[in-house]
Amino acid sequence: MHDLNNSEVQLFLLIGIPELEYAHIWISIPICLMYLVAIIGNCTILFVIRTESSLHEPMYYFLSMLAVSDLGLSLSSLPTMLRIFLFNAMGISPNACFAQEFFIHGFTVMESSVLLIMSLDRFLAIHNPLRYSSILTSNRVVKMGLAMAVRSILLVLPFPFILKRLKYCHKYILSHSYCLHQDTMKLACSDNKVNVIYGFFVALCTMLDLAMIFLSYVLILRTVISIGSLEERLKALNTCVSHICAVLIFYVPIITLAAMHRFAKQKSPLVMILIADAFLLVPPLMNPIVYCVKTRQIREKLLGKCIKICGK
Repeated sequence: MHDLNNSEVQLFLLIGIPELEYAHIWISIPICLMYLVAIIGNCTILFVIRTESSLHEPMYYFLSMLAVSDLGLSLSSLPTMLRIFLFNAMGISPNACFAQEFFIHGFTVMESSVLLIMSLDRFLAIHNPLRYSSILTSNRVVKMGLAMAVRSILLVLPFPFILKRLKYCHKYILSHSYCLHQDTMKLACSDNKVNVIYGFFVALCTMLDLAMIFLSYVLILRTVISIGSLEERLKALNTCVSHICAVLIFYVPIITLAAMHRFAKQKSPLVMILIADAFLLVPPLMNPIVYCVKTRQIREKLLGKCIKICGK
């Protein structure tokens, strides 16, 4: 894979789960099922919203964007995860690795942006329900979606280029089953200061999204407290439960990993890898389930379509 005379590495090695290599073929079964459920679940959400005119509202448009982000995360990590656990094929070329990290980080930033927009949507729906439809028109929703996509692309577009300019000499083993910017840049034998600074900037943007989501919920709570009836308060808060679950599912693994990297003195590689894998596997899997269970309109439309199909 590399010579001892500082020649550049031609392949990176991804890893599965340390000390459980003998069980990779069995671990691949639940992983394949999780990917299958995630892809079917998000495609179902998109299909139901696309075919039901009654769901052509801002809230469901934003949910469609979340489903697209989840599909992107699943499909970006799927090739290397399955190659490792099914066929024990761990090698990946640098260019393929840079391309994968671009898509993974791009859809991660996109999901963070969607969750932020969805929190603003919930605030508008609760704070000013009478003007909600006039403020969030279809035209504005489309513009917000395009702005969010452009932001995601522009933020992560430099990643492959600033990784490609680095030299990789002796180290070639990555820490996960997929490529990440912060993981790949640590293998470089040349100065990676630019990568560190820009990676921190992108992480800061993601954390800024979380801060804005938190602020949105502070404003939502202030609005809910001002509502006179307890029943109406609970009804208003109930519309936020699905989104709160989606935020927790997405951000908890990210914050946990960051805290472990920063503060844990003795880090277990197994725990780190499991949390990192959960970050890409759990949100696409759980978001469709949460929204189908907690959103009555989607649940009813989905059941109606299932009954029609079974009737035929």
